Amino acid sequence: MDIKTDQFQELSKKALTDGHLQQALQNLGAHIQAMRNSAFSLLDNPENLREQAHNIKRETLDRLDEYLEHLEKNVMRSGGQVHWARNASEARRLIETIALDKGVKTVVKGKSMVTEEIALNKGLIAHGIEVSETDLGEFIIQLAGEPPSHLIGPALHKTKEQIAELFSEKLGAKPMKDPQEMTTFARKALRQRFLEADMGITGVNFAVAETGSIVLFENEGNIRLSTTLPKIHVAVMGIEKVIPSLDNLDVFLKLLPRSATGQKLSSYISIITGPKRDGERDGAEEFHLVILDNGRSKILADEDLKETLCCIRCGACLDFCPVYLKIGGHSYGWVYSGPIGSILTPQLTNRKQAHQLPYASTLCGVCAEVCPVKINIPRILIALRQRYVEDSEWGKPNSVLEKGAVALYACTMRNRWLYEKVSRMARIVQIPFIKRGGLRNLPPPLNRWSRHHEVAPLEKTFRDQWRRFSKK
Repeated sequence: MDIKTDQFQELSKKALTDGHLQQALQNLGAHIQAMRNSAFSLLDNPENLREQAHNIKRETLDRLDEYLEHLEKNVMRSGGQVHWARNASEARRLIETIALDKGVKTVVKGKSMVTEEIALNKGLIAHGIEVSETDLGEFIIQLAGEPPSHLIGPALHKTKEQIAELFSEKLGAKPMKDPQEMTTFARKALRQRFLEADMGITGVNFAVAETGSIVLFENEGNIRLSTTLPKIHVAVMGIEKVIPSLDNLDVFLKLLPRSATGQKLSSYISIITGPKRDGERDGAEEFHLVILDNGRSKILADEDLKETLCCIRCGACLDFCPVYLKIGGHSYGWVYSGPIGSILTPQLTNRKQAHQLPYASTLCGVCAEVCPVKINIPRILIALRQRYVEDSEWGKPNSVLEKGAVALYACTMRNRWLYEKVSRMARIVQIPFIKRGGLRNLPPPLNRWSRHHEVAPLEKTFRDQWRRFSKK
């Protein structure tokens, strides 16, 4: 996937004028928020569960090298093979080599953000290997030639009419209106691909160090088919996906489905430990686990930012974020969008190119409130902003003019007398704009805000009103 993080402002403006996208985002927010809140209300003590999950992830990160070594040993003990990749290109080469050495012609894939991160499809296709995404949403965007717009719902930016048109154009389908009919059509189109595939590729939700198992959550059954029908199964994971034991998994079984889709439990949960054994009917004959760094070890070494690696990719922060729900996922310019994308992307890609993303937030804090592992995303956003302001390795430090403006603002906010004088002046300055039809047409740079938001007129301050009230 091409990285377009430096086009954030342009892509955001385009998203704001896309009527179909705005309707889809509005529907997503209302629907998934209600489902998530309802599912969490059924837990006896959800906050305690979130705290447990946070502690498990933090303690695992503190001993990550140890748990990854245990994972490698136990995967190999169960008959699997482990491959370590320092970066995206190395991961692609490893998987391409496995496929070419085994004479693989066709691949079926389960939904995997990490394979999007390393642009795996592009690499395999360049070697003449046919790759089919089998998650319905990923199948749709693959046909459209687009990247995913959400961690869980990659095609949520598409209307059913657009999907029907896509099926007709790319697959020769008859005109369809019913979503169920379209789903059935897609299932039939994919069935033969499962049966013919030489290799199945998936991501990893969790990897259990204690047993060498990988755990996969899904609702469509496509991952189950991708891991059992082809002779070769390749699973790709970031180094942060490991957890110590199966006992820890119990906590995440309760949190991930509720946070991702508002379900008490996903329809399918697969725990895969190596290739199939003698006498077993289902499963791949070969199991390969690719463990990817790609910048994660640098995040791990940074105490201010390492909490980013606690993420379990549920997408809850996107579903509640007021910014994401206005501009969608494609505006962020890379694989990871929303609040988690705003903190993860600058750390995994060109930090200077992604300098706008940490500012794509109102710092309202709702992302931290709904995160199942209690990542303090607002704190990390502020830490990243500070890096961009102060550290030349991250970006160009603020100009003298910007620093002066911030200093003046800080001085005003600390001085009660000065704050009241500025407030009165602002109320006087706004009068000509109100007379000309409101505050929609403020002068630069304020017009960048007022163009897309309703700006309420400044009224008398609380202190002014209190003095007036006290005199009565």
